[in-house]
Formats: sequence, structure tokens, C-alpha cells
Amino acid sequence: MTKSRYFFLIIILGALTALAPFSIDMYLPGFPAIAKDLHSDIAAVALSLSSFFIGVSAGQLLYGPLLDRFGRKRPLHIGLLVYLLASLGCVMATSVEALIVLRFLQALGCCAATVASTAMVRDLFPVEDNAKVFSMLLLVVGASPMLAPAIGGYVSEFLGWHYIFIILTALAAVILAAAFWGLPESSAPDPSYSLKPGPITRSFLSVVQEPRFTTYALTGAISFAGLLTYVAGSPNVFLEIFKVSGTQYSLIFALLAAGLIGAGQVNSVMLRKYKSEQLIVTALITQTIIALVLVTASTNGWIGFSGTLVLIFMYLSCAGFIFPNASALSMAPFSKNAGSASALMGALQMGLGALASVAVSLLSKIDHTTFPMTGVMAGCSLLAMGILLTGARVIRVRDARKTALCDLSA
Repeated sequence: MTKSRYFFLIIILGALTALAPFSIDMYLPGFPAIAKDLHSDIAAVALSLSSFFIGVSAGQLLYGPLLDRFGRKRPLHIGLLVYLLASLGCVMATSVEALIVLRFLQALGCCAATVASTAMVRDLFPVEDNAKVFSMLLLVVGASPMLAPAIGGYVSEFLGWHYIFIILTALAAVILAAAFWGLPESSAPDPSYSLKPGPITRSFLSVVQEPRFTTYALTGAISFAGLLTYVAGSPNVFLEIFKVSGTQYSLIFALLAAGLIGAGQVNSVMLRKYKSEQLIVTALITQTIIALVLVTASTNGWIGFSGTLVLIFMYLSCAGFIFPNASALSMAPFSKNAGSASALMGALQMGLGALASVAVSLLSKIDHTTFPMTGVMAGCSLLAMGILLTGARVIRVRDARKTALCDLSA
């Protein structure tokens, strides 16, 4: 593969991966305007974010088997068309309940791009390059928290929140065209792959039975839930508690996203000297310490606006090391059923993220401090670290037994 082709594929795959975060981040600054226009409140509008997470989680379990049965491109194109229609529906929403339902449908289409892009990384690039590719995709994905809130803030202020979804519709149309003409079919359709519930269940079970997948997919998913906790809780923390403007919030969101992007690129460089297993352990332990300091200091009033920003920046920077390595380590054992593995990994990420975001929304209704957001973030880091350390021990024991059996048979 030539260098130009290599980066061309990464740009398209990055655009597919970025569609979901753009769909999440762009409308966040418009929460107050949406709540006012739909005669609701910000906490209720935040449930449309939770419904999006639930839709992406459920939809990925659907698209995984379809990608393995029909190849990568046909299900991808159908999913993007569903996203287009649902986005147009969001433009015409007249109640917060309708918006919640339409965001769910929008997510069902969007998740096809998420699953397909992850599976195609495994299809198109050598296994040893996967962590580097995911780090480069993180650069493209990371641009969305920098650009999307800023765009959404200005669009909501000067044109109205409806135009946010018009822009998302146009973006999806461009991505659909790029995927149709620019991406190869990386996995031929497999007529032998059954779409009956029994074989699909067995396929997912075979993925779950791989200890490396279970350990690193759960670690990445729970850590990702911490990131989505920040995304769901940040409008309330910054717009309501710290009383920043929509434009200021967009700039803050972009600044904090820079930590995630920068760390992802540092991770790509450090992979030349260190293994993914080493980097993810160090990053997660560091993130857990930062999260505990954040929740303790903010709850007790020891830090204000600036201190909260610094600690969240550090927290997100750790995530820039965790996500690429967790994704690469989760997908490494799979080649034949990479679509199912990708779908299950994505479903775990968004499913746990949905639970975390719902928890933040509900807690924010009864606790008007930073604790709902920072407390759930800390809980996610602690749980992810526990799973990683326990799972790594199980993997070492299993590998040692395999080595011993091979020596005996030799």
C-alpha cells in the first residue's frame, strides 16, 4: 500500500468514526435553545443524548453480523441513509419526546459507520499496525470535539438549533459519497454466515470467550463511559454551575479535547518503544488517581473553575492512551469475525456510556453540584482499572499454561 493510499483510507475511516462524536458534540451548546424552544429543561434534553448512546449500542449488535454476512460496504451505505432520514426528522422535531426518539433512530444509522470503520482497520492493515492506525483515527475523531461544539455554538446562536441537524445531514451525505467511491470492499460477503439468532449468538459468545477481548474491550468501554460522562455532564457543569456562555463553552470543550488528541499522537510515537499492554496500564492508573483528586477536590470546594479544567484536561489526556490501545488489543485475536468483534466492542462502549450518561442526568436533577459528573467519572476509572489488572492476570496464567502444554507435547 502506498503512503498516499494509506492516509487516504485513514481519512475516510476517520470521517466514518467521527460521525458519531460529531452527532454528539455539535448540538451540546444548543441545549439551552432546544430546551426553550421545546418547552422543556436541559436535563430532559440531555435524555436525547442518552437515547443516542442506547441506539448506537443496540444498533452495533445488529450491524456486526450484517457486516460479516454481506461485506462491509452495503450495510454501511444503508446505515448512512437511515442516519440521513433521521437527521432530517430531528430538524422538524416539535417536542423533546420526538427529539429523543429521532435521536435513537439517528444513532441506529450512525453506528453502521462506527462498526464498519473499526472492522475495516482490522481488514486493511497489519495487526501490528492497528494501534498506530487507531491513534491516527483518534486524531481525526479528536477534531470533532474541537470543531463540532464551536460550529454548533455559532450555528445555534445565529441561525437556530435546527440548522445543526441540517449540517449533520449534509455531512452524512458527503461521508456516504466518500465511502461509496473511495473505500474498497475489505471483506467479501460470506453466504455461509447465518443471520439466524442461534449462529449469531454463538458468534458473539466465541468473541466473549476470548480473554484478551473481554479484558481490553471491557476496560476500554468502561473508561469510554467516563469520557461520555464528561460529555453528558459538561453542559450542566459549565453552562449552569460555572455560568459560562455558549461560545465560551465551545472553546472550553475544544481546549479539553486537545488533551485527548495530543495524547493519542504521543501514544503513536511511544508505541515504537513500548507495548500497548504497558501503555494502557500506566495510563489507566494515572487516570484513576486524577479522577479521585478531581471528585474529592471539586466536591469539597478546594478547586474552582480553573482547577476543574486542568484536572479534566489531564483525565482526557489519559484517555488518549487508553482508547487506541484497548481497541487494538481487543481486535487483535480476530480476523474471520472481525465485524462481530467490532460490533460487540462498540456496543459495550456505547451501552455503558448510555448508562453513565443517564446516571449523570438523573443525579444532576437532585444534586446541583459537580459531583454527579466527577463522581461517575471516578467510578468508571476505578472499575476499569480493576478489570484491567484482574484480566491481565488471567491472560498471563492462560498463556503460561499454553506454553507449558506446548513444551510437554514437544
